[in-house]
Amino acid sequence: MTVVLAALAAVALAAAQWFIWVYAPVEETMGVVQKIFYIHLPMSLWAMASFLVVFVASVMVLLDKGGKWDRLAGASCELGVVFSGLALVTGSLWGKPIWNVWWTWDPRLTTTLIMWFVYAAYLILRQSGVGGERGPVVRAALGVVAFVDVPLVFYSARKWRSIHPTVFGSQGGGLEPEMLVTVLVSIAAVGIFWAALLSLRSRQLGQASAIRNVFLHQAR
Repeated sequence: MTVVLAALAAVALAAAQWFIWVYAPVEETMGVVQKIFYIHLPMSLWAMASFLVVFVASVMVLLDKGGKWDRLAGASCELGVVFSGLALVTGSLWGKPIWNVWWTWDPRLTTTLIMWFVYAAYLILRQSGVGGERGPVVRAALGVVAFVDVPLVFYSARKWRSIHPTVFGSQGGGLEPEMLVTVLVSIAAVGIFWAALLSLRSRQLGQASAIRNVFLHQAR
């Protein structure tokens, strides 16, 4: 499954590049820098999808105590931190020529940065070994509580005065049909890539757990 997803992701990402640079028109006001949007938006959406998976997997850990759910939460959180970090970086690259600043304490940007720090702390907690045998339960509790910030990120640009555009809301109307198609293709391509990475990382964590158990068994 991982190999199939990786192959599909390679094709989809290549196709998305064609849509971005050839099919989609250049935006009249922002110019070619607007094309960063076709990477920035999918990174943001799949980062939030990653944290949703962390939430669901954490709930399953609390209910089922299964190691596979803990590993899925860890793998998905790693992807979420990477993708949200890239969303922040690409947003800054996009914002500098448009807003003339690399960063502004806009509600969407601020809540996203807080979200990144919270889930980065979750990863640090995973690596620290805090909780011993009850570590998965401790991590799961944080994984559930941390999700509170994710809907806040999504609705921040709608609930508070924000300069950040909302693509599918009232501030985001006016996309040309070619642009909308490119957005959807990019979201799908990055989504397949995300699924391939999640499958690979979950498998790696499972193998690492199996090796660790073998060494613990031999040590006894």
